[in-house]
Amino acid sequence: MRKSLLVYLSLLSSILYFTFPSNAISSCNGPCQTSDDCDGQLICINGKCNDDPNVGTNICSGGSSPPPPEGNCQPSGTLTCGDNSYPTYTCSPPESSSTDAQLTFNNFSKGGDGGDASECDNSYHDDTELVVALSTGWFAGRSKCGSMIRISGNGRSVTAKVVDECDSMHGCDSEHAYQRPCENNVVDGSKAVWEALGLDTDVGVVPVTWSMA
Repeated sequence: MRKSLLVYLSLLSSILYFTFPSNAISSCNGPCQTSDDCDGQLICINGKCNDDPNVGTNICSGGSSPPPPEGNCQPSGTLTCGDNSYPTYTCSPPESSSTDAQLTFNNFSKGGDGGDASECDNSYHDDTELVVALSTGWFAGRSKCGSMIRISGNGRSVTAKVVDECDSMHGCDSEHAYQRPCENNVVDGSKAVWEALGLDTDVGVVPVTWSMA
């Protein structure tokens, strides 16, 4: 009887191991300790994997999410903000004559969600100005400061000036308006950029392409 019990317990342990591996990745509402335990762009909120409200994903609500960053650029680390962990990047996908990106919305004015003054000119910018910030890799250490880029989406295109970095390495502090680090494939546009493309800023994230103008 004792031998049979040991065999049964051993078999049960094997079943549980293969059914619930220690390195399992959780999907929507699955258990997690950090965001590394969650699938794709989901993050860990109160012990469960869920959509990231700062990115605008709506996978768990039945919608679609922005495509993940492309290219060979891999995360360089993680940044923990409270109960959430986010990937950080020093690189961005390779640039081309039509580089895929995610257009996000930024208020570059003083007191807006952009945090401190723009890095390129140490100035704030009105909503009426056609200005953008680029992810750290594309910003390339201020080398694109003042450059004009062409953004295309929604059947339209617009030219805007690069005035700031959308920091893919740092965040969750006053300098970054307590926002998470940017993904590595972001063009962060002013209200004027969104309006020129005929887009609603409430959408939050829209796939676009960009190139040097």
